[in-house]
Amino acid sequence: MKKILVCCLLALAGVPALAQGSASSQKLRVIVMGAHPDDCELGAGGLAALYVAQGHEVKFVSLTNGDKGHQEMGGGALARRRNLEATEAGKRLGVSYEILDNHDGELFPALENRLEVIRMIREWNADVVISHRPNDYHPDHRNAALLVQDAAYMVIVPNMLSSVPPLKKNPVFLYMRDRFQRPNPHRPDIAVDITGVFSKKLDAADAHVSQFYEWLPWTAGKLATVPAEVSKRKAWLENWLTPRYSVNDEIRRSLEKWYGSSRVAGVKVAETFEVTEYGSQPDEAEIRRLFPMMK
Repeated sequence: MKKILVCCLLALAGVPALAQGSASSQKLRVIVMGAHPDDCELGAGGLAALYVAQGHEVKFVSLTNGDKGHQEMGGGALARRRNLEATEAGKRLGVSYEILDNHDGELFPALENRLEVIRMIREWNADVVISHRPNDYHPDHRNAALLVQDAAYMVIVPNMLSSVPPLKKNPVFLYMRDRFQRPNPHRPDIAVDITGVFSKKLDAADAHVSQFYEWLPWTAGKLATVPAEVSKRKAWLENWLTPRYSVNDEIRRSLEKWYGSSRVAGVKVAETFEVTEYGSQPDEAEIRRLFPMMK
């Protein structure tokens, strides 16, 4: 399968100096696998910024090239535009970015795609793998989830994709937060305070101009509300996205578990993750090791 390596920038440009001083002695390697360019930023952009600030390594993957996600353009021109947007988003967060050349809306959990997912997880030597849940409005999101699930055990099987050495230990696999309730809602097993890096998450989203100022507002019937002045768009985007990361009672309880009750009052926005039944099953100590920012 043809791959497009979009961006590889692991510098800490723009990371607050205080955060840089907290680098762990053991580097963690995290891979976030979304269906489209911008899915990783939405689900784990704040978490990625926190990892990078501590000196860990994060890779974003889009399993499709996003060539249908626009109301006025499409095909190769849109894929190239979204490639450039993802490159800029990766640069702003300090993460690696890879886009697979599958058509938007046509992702299937086929063997060819599963092997690509296995390859990327192995080559990244991932400690943590994050993706969509399998119950979601978009078929690409559902199938991305299935592909990652199907790879979860196979990444340690030597005779599967024998050209790439298997992992010695199965990573922890996590689901990103979504709003869907059936057959079961997202469970916030891990809640991460992203208040201090929310501006970096917004910066990454802001790089996806075709999505956050054109396509997604159009699908939501809000295109007319997007400011014409570029200087005013970021504030509009913040008002639109902030409610997605609000802290409800269930998330607050999770935050209290990981940070302590004294910290929760200052948490304005959080990203949450559900531990899947695939891959390693971490205990509390392992989760704290894998999420060193939760202190």
